[in-house]
Amino acid sequence: MNYSSIQKLLGSEAQTLCEHVCQKVKKEKLHLTGANWVDRIFGPSDRNIRVLRNLQTLFGSGRLANTGYLSLLPVDQGIEHSAGASFAPNPEYFDPENIIRLAIDGGCNGVATTMGTLAIVARKYAHKIPLVMKINHNELLSYPNTYDQTLFGSVKQAYEMGCAAVGATVYFGSPESRRQLWEVSQAFEAAHDYGMATILWCYTRNSAFKTADKDYHESADLTGQADHLGATIKADIVKQKLPLNNGGFKALKFGKFSDLMYDTLSTDHPIDLARYQVINSYMGRIGLINSGGPSGKNDLQEVAMTAVINKRAGGMGLISGRKAFQKPMKEGIELLHTIQDVYLCKEVTIA
Repeated sequence: MNYSSIQKLLGSEAQTLCEHVCQKVKKEKLHLTGANWVDRIFGPSDRNIRVLRNLQTLFGSGRLANTGYLSLLPVDQGIEHSAGASFAPNPEYFDPENIIRLAIDGGCNGVATTMGTLAIVARKYAHKIPLVMKINHNELLSYPNTYDQTLFGSVKQAYEMGCAAVGATVYFGSPESRRQLWEVSQAFEAAHDYGMATILWCYTRNSAFKTADKDYHESADLTGQADHLGATIKADIVKQKLPLNNGGFKALKFGKFSDLMYDTLSTDHPIDLARYQVINSYMGRIGLINSGGPSGKNDLQEVAMTAVINKRAGGMGLISGRKAFQKPMKEGIELLHTIQDVYLCKEVTIA
């Protein structure tokens, strides 16, 4: 897909997304990704040689190999949203092997999924595509529902099945977040000891974050702080929802904030909001990947917009699951390729 095709896909948003220049925090201040990302960022760090090798394997795979960008397929919805609800639109994905096949045929750098999904096919695929084992989940069979992250597997199990990385979620802002922080911090230390990279789903979760007027779960200031906490517990990559608004701390009247956060570091433009997430990820040293969101009617347009915003903000890529696997495999592959084409397009530049 060329630049004009991407612009056409963006429709009425093409001009504002493709021509915007960030003036609050300029691109020159960022640690931008590239082919030498692992050497430049993690070479001087405390990560051991095996972590560097697995990070390089992740960045050196798929259609985006050696560009510094990532396209990951995440499929943990069988636990998070129930297998029936997640896979009913396309029942072939009840079979774990088809999840791996979609990631491979879709040109992804890696596939992030559950312990059981990987374990049943690991010996066949661990050397063909980088595997990322998600070690904790929120299951919704318990009644009444609670919103917590529970460990489902161990770091050692991920290592023994040949995973390149482990992934985990912390629900920042939830009553259980302190315990989750400690569990994941310990797990990430073990993962690095074993030589695996670490990816943290830095989600915010508290009913108080949603007011009668606005939902601040995806505000730039709250999600940016979540990213910063993720970087602090040594996530190598942070996953975050694309910010849709700002001013959560102000509106909710909690936490610590400065007016400078809103006046001098960001604007309401979607690329500036995403850049605020990037600067909270150690000014881009810890790569930001944004999620693709739920499947809908205009998925190709939505993933193209999200990829353009992430890339131009200084992000590292996209991790899109439901938009891809809740379709026939051919359409899912087309969607993943659309995401990757944005990152391969040289005319889509850093704002």
